Amino acid sequence: MDLQHPDYAYMFGFLQADGHLARGTGHKGRLTVEINVRDIAVLRAFQRLTPYNSSITERVRATNFSEEHHSATWTLCDREARATVNGLGLPYGRKSRKITPPRMEFSRRDYLRGVIDADGSVGHTGQGLPFVSLTTASAAVGAYLCRYAKAVTGSARQIGRNARDGIYNVVYTKEAAVQLAGHLYYPGCLSLARKQTAATALASWERPADMPVRSPGRRWKPWEDRALLAHDDAETAAAELGRSAASCSVRLWRLKTGKVRRPEGGPADT
Repeated sequence: MDLQHPDYAYMFGFLQADGHLARGTGHKGRLTVEINVRDIAVLRAFQRLTPYNSSITERVRATNFSEEHHSATWTLCDREARATVNGLGLPYGRKSRKITPPRMEFSRRDYLRGVIDADGSVGHTGQGLPFVSLTTASAAVGAYLCRYAKAVTGSARQIGRNARDGIYNVVYTKEAAVQLAGHLYYPGCLSLARKQTAATALASWERPADMPVRSPGRRWKPWEDRALLAHDDAETAAAELGRSAASCSVRLWRLKTGKVRRPEGGPADT
């Protein structure tokens, strides 16, 4: 399973996000991936890529979202195959917070496309804006997407866990989404057909003439944080820092509540 090969890199990203590696008694165990039957073609691709016996089965069952959810499951039991994917970075058991990008050379955009196909979304919002998003419990995977997407699109994102369920939601919209989707979903790549279609459709989006371009935010520097804490008053600090009182108020609250790290001690020098 050479992760520098685009198809295997995609497959591994998909397995990390949506696969399950289970231990059994003795040397038994299995790798499974269960997805909606409409996407069964990708499981058949995995089966062709894998030089071990495996099976694809279908079932219909009731879920929280549907009375008759029709799914397809790819199952691989071979011990050597399981050892291979485990050694590459697919843990046994619960894995959502533990997965990380591969620690060896790998095809980066194909790996990320696999992760997004499994745990992300591509399409248009209700307002018709293009978007690419990823929902993940892994800080390492979320941060990697942010670094990679910044290099591709120039758009910076800072991830933070959702307070309700501890999940990271990374979202790109408008031009950044168009650029990222076009880069990840290139012609002929292995992917979910419906997401490839959605990604291709994003390319035709153009910003409406009356939609302003938002300028990138001004980042807070350590000396500004120190000055803000020294004043301990948003309005007073705003005049000195050339920022709005509202911006200073929010930043001061974040510093005091530990939402952002306080700067190291020292005078508020420039």
